[in-house]
Amino acid sequence: MDGEDSSEQIYFAGGCLWGVQAFIATLPGVTFTEAGRANGASQSIDGPYDGYAECVRTRFDPAVVSVEQLMAYFFEIIDPYSVDRQGPDVGQKYRTGVYSDSPSHLDQARAFIAARDDADRIAVEVLPIANYVRSAQEHQDRLARFPDDSCHLPAELLTKYSD
Repeated sequence: MDGEDSSEQIYFAGGCLWGVQAFIATLPGVTFTEAGRANGASQSIDGPYDGYAECVRTRFDPAVVSVEQLMAYFFEIIDPYSVDRQGPDVGQKYRTGVYSDSPSHLDQARAFIAARDDADRIAVEVLPIANYVRSAQEHQDRLARFPDDSCHLPAELLTKYSD
């Protein structure tokens, strides 16, 4: 389902999107996820990555979960100090980031990072969303359909918040 009128949207890039989507889909208050690419140059899923970050479009109910809480969950699955790498996946498309068209979401994400003792070491970019492209159908909910596929996240994290 694509959420109700009260839902809000934010994008999380945390390495290979298969595991990120599987994890985020289990979080309380998340109403919809979609695998995609953010902040790159082309407008086609068939084109090269050209600066894109693999990301998960996330719709959530702000009455159930806040941006700050989503950030805390997100930081459970990423290495926030790593540049262009998460687990075995290396390259610019595997960078970490939080994107939104809501200045309030971006302010909240920046405040979450700034409040950390290690804020000066955090390599997570926080930027307005630009050029979002939905990934091909084969990448949507990939680990739900093919649980034996490879993922940089441990299996216990993928089910940590499942009902």
